[in-house]
Amino acid sequence: MKGAIFFSGKYGSTEQYANWISEATGLPVFDIKDSQANPSKYDFLILGSSIIYFKLTMRKWAKKNLATLKHRSKVLFSVSGAGPSDKLEGWVSNSFPPELLSQMEHIALHGRLDHSKVSWGVRLMLWIGSLINSNPEASKDERLGFDYMNKSSIEPIVKLAKQFQKNETTE
Repeated sequence: MKGAIFFSGKYGSTEQYANWISEATGLPVFDIKDSQANPSKYDFLILGSSIIYFKLTMRKWAKKNLATLKHRSKVLFSVSGAGPSDKLEGWVSNSFPPELLSQMEHIALHGRLDHSKVSWGVRLMLWIGSLINSNPEASKDERLGFDYMNKSSIEPIVKLAKQFQKNETTE
């Protein structure tokens, strides 16, 4: 099976994870904004998306390409400050059609927040959010930023990609 990685991100964390996955698997990487990003050319897809304002940044692209995406093996990795949780799963399920989500494995990865890369408006929203956040650690992260990037966290995605690639050689 021929595969590829398609990602959407805003500040670099999702792209970094996509590149790490590519290094480990040999799969090509496409930013969904790239005109060459055509999922119909591939049998399996690894989709990576940042979560911004409680939504996947690739939600519109996924809906636009729904017919193509539905007929392929898929893995979704989301990147955010939130760890795996029911809350995060809710954000993902509110971003993608149920028929698409039911056909893929979702893996949540931690990202980074560098206040020097976000607009003053985003910093203001984060500061306001930190005031009402009941979790002291999350409140601190919103105010000061964080870097939870971890290359070893891609291992489950790499394992799935290698299973898809193995299926190619046995078919």
